[in-house]
Amino acid sequence: MEGKKAPRKPIDWKFRESIFHRAGVFSARKRFFIYLSLIGPGIISASSGNEASGIATYSVAGAEYGYSLLWSFIPMTVCFIVAQEMCVRMGVVTGQGFADLIREHFGVRWTAFVMLTLLVANTGIIIAEFVGIAQASEIFGISRYISVPLSAAFIWWLVVRGTGKYVERVFLLMSLIFLSYIISAFMAKPDWVQIGKEFVTPSFRSDTDYLFTVIALIGTTITPFMQVFVQSSVVEKGLKKEELPVARADAIVGVLGANTIAAFIVICTATTLYPQGIKIETAQDAARALAPVLGEYAEYLFALGLFGASMLAMGVLPLATAYSLSEALGFEKGLSYSFREAPIFLGIFTFLILIGMIVALIPEIPQIELLLVTQFVNGLLLPVVMIAIVILSSNKEIMGEYANSGWFKILAWVTALVVSSLSLLIIFKTIWDAILG
Repeated sequence: MEGKKAPRKPIDWKFRESIFHRAGVFSARKRFFIYLSLIGPGIISASSGNEASGIATYSVAGAEYGYSLLWSFIPMTVCFIVAQEMCVRMGVVTGQGFADLIREHFGVRWTAFVMLTLLVANTGIIIAEFVGIAQASEIFGISRYISVPLSAAFIWWLVVRGTGKYVERVFLLMSLIFLSYIISAFMAKPDWVQIGKEFVTPSFRSDTDYLFTVIALIGTTITPFMQVFVQSSVVEKGLKKEELPVARADAIVGVLGANTIAAFIVICTATTLYPQGIKIETAQDAARALAPVLGEYAEYLFALGLFGASMLAMGVLPLATAYSLSEALGFEKGLSYSFREAPIFLGIFTFLILIGMIVALIPEIPQIELLLVTQFVNGLLLPVVMIAIVILSSNKEIMGEYANSGWFKILAWVTALVVSSLSLLIIFKTIWDAILG
């Protein structure tokens, strides 16, 4: 890839309409092809949240609490859509990434704090993705010392040597691997009537483990890196204001699809492992525990989903981190640049890939702490990011007529405050239990 590629031109809607009209294509079909040319950032961003640590969190939730936590997916889906839509809208309207806006409107110190916290949290998840690759490959009998370096080399080559459009297409294809979890859940033959009741009947407990699991679910479902990535992606794609409705639809479809997959992971382990009291710590444990219950095919399906999910997130996470740090520092960034033109952006991406690969190859790495505590950290970081997103997207000087409307502003603030309250609650509960001994 030599030199900088020309930025994507906005769609000429009148020209496209005339072409389709002359071709005799119906309006619905015309719109379908236009949508296909614009989708990507929302679906990829939301899907990447169902990565190794996310799969572990959903699997543990189902194995330990059965169907009782399914109700949490309804408010989490609403919150997720709100967060993604605001970031997509900010990216399309301003043409700037999240870190760019943070630096311009909150100052260097605030930017440094947010970016440092994001770097720590993302690095932990990146390592977890490589651990997920190792776990999945070992189920298929392939050593991690082969699968991890090869996967790292492939993702690095794809991002550094590929074009933005090609990378996006590969990531979208990777997202299809999540269908394996739907198949696994149906193989388990769950009680669909009970599942329906649990979705609409919230249940609450005050013990620390339960609260920790709820926060971990929030942290893995609505993760800060996804908001950073989706905003940078729509900027990279060059979407314009007239394309905002399709960008919004892409974000909403992505959230609905990702959370549906996550719910099926919970359903699968809740149906098979919870009744037998089987405790698990990782997604690999969940896959292997399914074999005696559903057969080896279920184990392989679960492992295949884990592998594909880890590969997708292994590309998205370092990219999101490289985007945010490059934006915060004011360096060139984007998949259309070569290493010579954007050395900081691609250098950060390469460094994170190397760190993740090296740490994941350390024998006896503490997987449960890495997979779940990292999500807990993201759950605590999320309120900071959410508050900044709400403030920025409500600012009429930044967003103009596209600023949050009255009702949406209320919904956005409620989302931020609920997440913040849950985060403070788990901190208070943990400290209180420690004092009481």
